Formats: sequence, structure tokens, C-alpha cells
Amino acid sequence: MKNVKKQGFTLIELLVVVLIIGILAAVAVPQYQKAVEKSRSSQALSMLKSIYQAQASYYVANGEYADSFSKLDIDIPWTGNQKWNNQSKDSRSNGEWSAELEGGNTNTPSVAVGRISGPYAGVGFFIQLPHTGQNNAVPKNELFCVEKEVNGLSFQKEFGDYCVKIMQGKLKPTPGNGWHYYSLP
Repeated sequence: MKNVKKQGFTLIELLVVVLIIGILAAVAVPQYQKAVEKSRSSQALSMLKSIYQAQASYYVANGEYADSFSKLDIDIPWTGNQKWNNQSKDSRSNGEWSAELEGGNTNTPSVAVGRISGPYAGVGFFIQLPHTGQNNAVPKNELFCVEKEVNGLSFQKEFGDYCVKIMQGKLKPTPGNGWHYYSLP
């Protein structure tokens, strides 16, 4: 009989390869999830910036901010009306995000987009518009990531999980109103 040498992998070699793949997957999956979440937020941020510019144009023309999307010169493709913040005057949603206005002659005119579903419901982005006589706790015309625990949907994760870990924001000291503001880079 001829001595035939069989070629192949030993069990130990296969286990080492499976272990290495497992470690790589454990590192890669959270990074992939962060990248997916950032891309989802990019549509919402784009919408927010368009609404902000439309509000600025409306203010120049009318001396006050619009309290309804129908008054703004902007096409919002979102047709739902689910709110992220109960205090908003008007909202448009797409099932995942809600775009919202707090306008007119209120003391806190603002534009916001907030997450209304998914693992990060209760998080959003917010710009407070300049207006006389308003609360000066939040800087005007600055984009913030917000994790909130009042006024509608509450963020159910640990504060900082979205705005710091995903959006690389820095906590901004604000009065204890249940809204956690983070300035974005």
C-alpha cells in the first residue's frame, strides 16, 4: 500500500479562523450600525437646514416666523403628522422622523427634526431662531443634537448614546428642562 498524505485543515486551525472572524465581526458590526444611523440622520439634517432657511426668508418678508409649513416656500415630501415634540405648532413626518415648527410670535421660535421611531426615538436636531424677548438659555442659529425626556417622545437610552457616540457632539450646559443639548462639530 502506498502511503498517501491527506491534505486539509486541522480542527485547531479551523477554530482559530472562526475565532478571528468572530472578533472582527464584533468590532465591525457596531461601527457599521453607527454609519447606518449617521446616514439616516443626514436626510433629516438636510430637511432641517432647508426648513431653517425657509423660516429665515419668511421672517425677512413678514417680520415673524411661520407657524405652519403651508406658509413656507418649501416642498416637504413627508406627509404624516406624528409629532416628536408636543409643543410644536406644525409637523410633517415620514414614519421615522418628524420635521417641526415652533413659530409665529412665540417666545421660542425654532425648527427641529426628531426621531419618532426606531432604537433612537426621542433624539433629534434643533435650531432656535433669533427673536426678541425669548429665553436666552439656548444659543440662537446654532445646530444642536438633542436627547429629550419631556414634551412627547422621550429618549429611552443612556444620555449621550446618540449625540456623543454617533454624532460626536459635546454636552452643552443648559437649564434642567429635560432637554439634553449637544453642540455638533
